[in-house]
Amino acid sequence: MTFENTLAFAQQQDKNDPLAHYKAQFHHPVIDGKQVLYFTGNSLGLQPKTAKEYINQELEDWAQWGVEGHFHAKNPWVSYHEILTPASAKLVGANESEVVCMNSLTTNLHLLFVSFYKPTAKRFKIISEAKMFPSDRYLLETQVRHHGLNPDDAIIEISPRDGEYLIREEDIIAAVNDNADELALLFFGGVNYFTGQLFDMEKLTKAAHNVGALAGFDLAHAVGNVPMKLHDWDVDFAAWCTYKYLNSSAGNVGGIFVNDRHGNNTEINRFGGWWGHNKERRFLMENSFEPMTGAEGWQISNAPVMGMAILKSSLDIFDEAGIENLRAKSLKLTAYLEFIFNDIVDQFADISLEIITPNEPTRRGCQLSIKLVGTNKDFFQALTKAGVIADFREPDVIRLAPTPLYNSFEDVYLLGQTLKSLAKNWR
Repeated sequence: MTFENTLAFAQQQDKNDPLAHYKAQFHHPVIDGKQVLYFTGNSLGLQPKTAKEYINQELEDWAQWGVEGHFHAKNPWVSYHEILTPASAKLVGANESEVVCMNSLTTNLHLLFVSFYKPTAKRFKIISEAKMFPSDRYLLETQVRHHGLNPDDAIIEISPRDGEYLIREEDIIAAVNDNADELALLFFGGVNYFTGQLFDMEKLTKAAHNVGALAGFDLAHAVGNVPMKLHDWDVDFAAWCTYKYLNSSAGNVGGIFVNDRHGNNTEINRFGGWWGHNKERRFLMENSFEPMTGAEGWQISNAPVMGMAILKSSLDIFDEAGIENLRAKSLKLTAYLEFIFNDIVDQFADISLEIITPNEPTRRGCQLSIKLVGTNKDFFQALTKAGVIADFREPDVIRLAPTPLYNSFEDVYLLGQTLKSLAKNWR
């Protein structure tokens, strides 16, 4: 398609967009009396308008039933997490037995590492990306120290080559092969939070398995953003949060994937809790832990129902819209943002703003990371003051996420007009 930097073109694209009506199903922030352009769904998704209704249902059931709501609420609380499983499994390409919503992201990863990072004197190394999200790096460091190992010896970080911003997958695979006898685990973000680079999880998983290692992924920036097939790719485990693209409110419940190969093995070591115990015997209050099969066997506690109700309000929208349909719009919308951005920036030689996200659509999700060259954070602050809510990451990157559920082509056009106005006044 040939893009045009005109309002008429953008509006025509919205008119032709079969998903356009979903934008009206979300609350759009009004700050200082002005409705802003919201491009930071990769940090915190917008609130579904149905979220209040879903929470109110649980409040009403709590008021009516008290503790009996666990069994008699419209959505019985004792099994509330099960309601979220089908839609979650579709989003990550898993069997329903391989997925459960529980806890929070880094908590879940620590619990999964108990099962899937079991270093020996020979196999103890972890390969990960450099400049991964700090919480993941802290996870790796403390897990390695927990086993009495030195992070400098155990963690191998793969960086972009000199002068580049993106990690070459051939460099990852080369590192896997170079450490074949000592590698215990390959652990990456499915989409790098900083650059927006989408990794080939199937290829990386196969490379790890070829040398006898396991493969796990943090899907915080991938879930609800790009379609996945974790089961078919034979990924061992994964975890994600739900407050970014899944729009479930700040800090809300996360989710995990455990491949059936592992989930059906109840002998795998894990930390136990009563919600992971055999649900047919859960309320017998027995002393001996008998884990459930599947991902549910990694649960610790019962569901935080109010938070899960918000997540359900969003998952219902995803289930209706379809992740493949959203991806099709995302590819077009992100490409339009790339076109608008380059068209504006090319007009101002003295301000060099550079996209560091892959320009190949299949290697990115709905995010463009903009490196500030020839300017500073003041430019981002001016963008915010002008009514564009984006995201800044140190030392010099603005992240823009044109989210297909609630961003429009007109939003992208208006962002370009704001950028143009700022660039003119920056000279």
